[in-house]
Amino acid sequence: MTSTSAAPPSRQPTALPAHGVLFDCDGVLVDSDASVISAWSRWAQHFALAPDHVVGLVHGRRAVDTVSALIDAGRRDDALELINQFEVEDASTVRAIPGARDLVRSLPPRVWAVVTSGLLPLATARLRAAGLPLPDVLVTADLVRRGKPDPEGYLLAADRLGLVARECVVVEDAVEGVRAARAAGVGGVVGVGSRLDPRTVDAHVDDLRQLSWMHDVLTAGPPDHP
Repeated sequence: MTSTSAAPPSRQPTALPAHGVLFDCDGVLVDSDASVISAWSRWAQHFALAPDHVVGLVHGRRAVDTVSALIDAGRRDDALELINQFEVEDASTVRAIPGARDLVRSLPPRVWAVVTSGLLPLATARLRAAGLPLPDVLVTADLVRRGKPDPEGYLLAADRLGLVARECVVVEDAVEGVRAARAAGVGGVVGVGSRLDPRTVDAHVDDLRQLSWMHDVLTAGPPDHP
């Protein structure tokens, strides 16, 4: 008797109605992991800190918050200036996340925004290095009093698009960012990549090739690539 095994269930697309899409930058639109590791490892060595420990703290956080957690008050200004320098120096190495260019180019200008924990010079350098257009609304660390997981950045981005948070979907790759989006009260959260537990978001994708936009709906579909 020949036995057969059932095929795994197919992943159905998830449709998220929205008037705005709010993207995190690093890990969502641009692949900056190598750049982040390089810059923060150099910085950690300069201050005699363990690079692996430091790199493990930085994802989804403003540099000022990481520096404040690791460096005594008297040296923080110099430490922050140094990491900002290192990160901008390494920005040219980043690349676009697969599907990012096609997705953002399919969105009308006043539909999407970027909310990042990086400063304006770093965010613009990384987006340009990745060949991505700069959004009309770009909320960077220097525009908010409190970084993620505080919702301030996402609330500000929605407001600058002329929307309220519940009309927006957030696309994030970091736990702190998901917490910020939920605290803002957005209409949905799409997780990208391996840092997030898919159970904590409304839809989860490997990269942006699995996202599409049409008629005020962001659809997260199953992979269309091997």
